[in-house]
Amino acid sequence: MQVHHTTFSLAGLTLQRVDFDPLTFSAQDLLWLPHHRQLQGAVKKRQAEHLAGRLAAAHALRAFGCHPIPAIGNQQQPLWPAGLFGSISHCETTALALVARHPVGVDIERIMTRTLCAEIATCLINDDEQQILHASAFPLTLALTVAFCAKESLFKAFSSRALPLTDFAASRILRLDADSVQLRLYPTQYPQLSERRCTVHWQHNGDHIVALCADQ
Repeated sequence: MQVHHTTFSLAGLTLQRVDFDPLTFSAQDLLWLPHHRQLQGAVKKRQAEHLAGRLAAAHALRAFGCHPIPAIGNQQQPLWPAGLFGSISHCETTALALVARHPVGVDIERIMTRTLCAEIATCLINDDEQQILHASAFPLTLALTVAFCAKESLFKAFSSRALPLTDFAASRILRLDADSVQLRLYPTQYPQLSERRCTVHWQHNGDHIVALCADQ
């Protein structure tokens, strides 16, 4: 599979980016993965995305002197080396990964269309959050994509401390700024995290939004 590797920084952390051409993917490419047999039943799109994500993760781990490729956990999560935390995200033909010594979560999403915004807004935000997004300086399509991306990255960052949060109401937006989102956790099923405030950093990257949450 043809790939192109680059890096960029967000919130003081280095993210590994792998852009890939899924049309050049072949089943033989999966043999690079120690766990390739677990992907044999997946569709080609999923296989190509997974491979690109693990390539990005491999680059991220090398910065810490680690070379194993993250295996697949029982919740389909990447398994990181002891003492390290990581996160992988992919969208269309781009995969991102980062690794740190504290929990992190990254998400990349294409900016939503007006139609998609209308379809999912009520599942993603409540009335108070909607007012915050409307009061921001951003078009609703951009603001709602940032909200979605921020909540996804937050869920990933906290996944090492709790079971996956059940829905988007588990975190609520308090403020949306030019490069960050303030959120509060309301996970009634996880009282140890309740009322926790978090900052998620984000950036506009072409037609996509990238968000990063670090649980330090």
